[in-house]
Parts: sequence; C-alpha cells; structure tokens
Amino acid sequence: MIRRPNVVITGANRGIGLALAQHYAGAGYDVTAIVRRSSPQLEAIATTIIDGIELTGAQGIAAVAAKLKRQAIDLLLNVAGIMQWETLEELNFDKVRTQLEVNALAPLALSTALIPNMGEGAKIVFLTSRLGSIADSTSGKGYGYRISKAALNMAAKTLSVDLKSRGIHVGLLHPGSVKTSLNKLGGQIEVSESVAGLTARINELSAETSGKFLHQNGSELAW
Repeated sequence: MIRRPNVVITGANRGIGLALAQHYAGAGYDVTAIVRRSSPQLEAIATTIIDGIELTGAQGIAAVAAKLKRQAIDLLLNVAGIMQWETLEELNFDKVRTQLEVNALAPLALSTALIPNMGEGAKIVFLTSRLGSIADSTSGKGYGYRISKAALNMAAKTLSVDLKSRGIHVGLLHPGSVKTSLNKLGGQIEVSESVAGLTARINELSAETSGKFLHQNGSELAW
C-alpha cells in the first residue's frame, strides 16, 4: 500500500496557512494542522487537527512531538506568526520579546523536535519576510517584527547547513505583501497569488536551493 504524503502546517486555521492546507489537501496530502483554535474551513479539509497548542512553550512543543511520534513527515510548513507594528516612539520591549518567541524561536523549536519524523528528501519551510532583510531595511519602524524575522532567517539558514548531510531541505520564503489580517501594512496581492508562488517554490526546493532566502515569485532576496 502506497503511503500518502504528509504535510504539517502551523497557523493553518486562516489566511495563508489555511490556503496552503487547502492546496495540499487538494493535491492528495494528509494535512496535519497545528493551531491555537480550529475553524470550520480547516475542519472540512484537514486529516488531523492539533488545537489548543501554544508553541512558545516547551510543553506545547513536547505535546505536538508526542502526538506525531509515529507519523512520517514529508513537509513541515512553519506559517504561524504575529506582527505588532510600532514606531520608535511606541517601542515596547515586551512586544519585541513576544514577536521573537512566536516568529523565530517557536518555529525553530518545533522543527528541531520533528526532525526525527523526517527522512531523506523531506522539506522544512519557514514563512519569513522581506522585512527581516538587513540590507533592505530602509523605511524604519517595525522593530520587533523585523528583529524576529531576521532571527528566523539566521536560524533557518543555519538549520539548512546542519541538515544537509541528512538530505532534508530547508526553505526560507517571503510570501509577498499579502492582503491578510496579519499584515498591518495593508497588502498588495491576494492570498491565492501568494500561495501559487509559495507552492511552486516548495515544489522546487532541493539541495541546491536549500537555505536560500527567496520571494514567492522566485527572486532571491538580500540578507
């Protein structure tokens, strides 16, 4: 009996995460969703939903790892994140720490906990942001979000080096400026356009592209 491929997605209850879940369900994958709260749209297509999970704590990570202990993972999509956009005058270090934990530390912790579930050819993808580019930081503001995404980029790039010998590929993908509830800056493209580009990049992810910082349209971004 041929095993169906399995994708694990965080933040799959809405926005880009939900659209990715719908895409992979339609492509014949078993979809495992990790969310704080489920949604009717997710329940309609997910194979497994692990809800009530807080990935910023060791207990939440351990709970997910235990639930998925015997499950092979072909693709892990770290989508969940938060944006709290502040000016210099509004800078709040508690909010900076929260964004660092949610956007950088939690996806790294989950990914490392699930590495035992992955074999050669498996893929780990981090949904990052162009706002984490130091070279491209020219407009100011957004300290916490920028810091967290820059940290995520470093974590993912380093992970790609450490996993190279195991044949596990790591993607760092910027979805574009998407019209979602997360995007405090508005957004320029629809979720459907972003997901079309993201899934194309994920399909192309290989040893040659592992660890590269890419826009969903395929262009390489500056660190």
